[in-house]
Amino acid sequence: MNAARELQSVPAEEQQPSKSRFAFLEGWLYLLPSIVLFGVFVFYPMFRTIYLSFFLADQIGPFEFAGLENYHYILSSDSFQSSIKATVLFVLFTVPATIILALFLALLTSEKIMGIGIFRTFFSSTMGMSVAASSVIWMFMYNPSIGVFSKVAEWLGLPVIQWLQNPDYALLAVSLSTIWMSTGFAYLIILGGLQNIDPHLYENARVAGVSYFYQLRRITLPMLSPTLFFIVTVSFINAFQTFGQIDILTKGGPVESTNVIVYSIYKDAFINNDVGSASAQAVILFFCVLALTVLQFKLGERKVHYQ
Repeated sequence: MNAARELQSVPAEEQQPSKSRFAFLEGWLYLLPSIVLFGVFVFYPMFRTIYLSFFLADQIGPFEFAGLENYHYILSSDSFQSSIKATVLFVLFTVPATIILALFLALLTSEKIMGIGIFRTFFSSTMGMSVAASSVIWMFMYNPSIGVFSKVAEWLGLPVIQWLQNPDYALLAVSLSTIWMSTGFAYLIILGGLQNIDPHLYENARVAGVSYFYQLRRITLPMLSPTLFFIVTVSFINAFQTFGQIDILTKGGPVESTNVIVYSIYKDAFINNDVGSASAQAVILFFCVLALTVLQFKLGERKVHYQ
């Protein structure tokens, strides 16, 4: 009783700082696991990469300070310039096509029709396959002797194209396989966005007698804009980081036509043993993706309609 009375006699102003300090420490304890994981697997590798980009370095570590020499070398390199071109073309080929195809499939399967779940499972099944397995499938499909594309070309009387050996078609071939791999994830996200739109909006539109395309333009796309904004941003970032299918299908060739920046980083770091140059390329890629993401948020978020 005496202790309770003493506690009650303490002014509220003196009790408040102790409570706030406890809440502050409690919050940091909740954040600690995430901070440790991000620090070990994200922040330390990032700062280590920036550090190594200023050195002549191999896989053992830095051995000579080079300043901006690595950046000057790669920016003036024809190989790096071809990597930038291949990366930009790859992003332009894959991202719009993936989103348009996923949106089209989601609109087709958004209706509640008996048996539609089979098609939803079929269209989203690609996200359940690994990049390696999918790339091997496409490698056999592109095979000039036994591939399905060659067989269809022979049946139609068309010349057989060396899809992965011809520099004019290799990037397009890798882009087609990437679109197929990426559509399942984009489709599932967009379908979820469509199902969250208030059905009363469509009921009112049907009562008013407006057409389907008017509903699509005035209801569906504005209500779906947050989902589309998310999937566009994620698709751009993923496209810039593409590696697996390039490594399996073409290994950056032929004639560096598919040597995107991520694969160029891999080659310099683990094949040419030039970690300093690879780190400089990684830093440039990071800031390019960061600038593009910030630009998307500045320009794209203005057109996003939140319910």
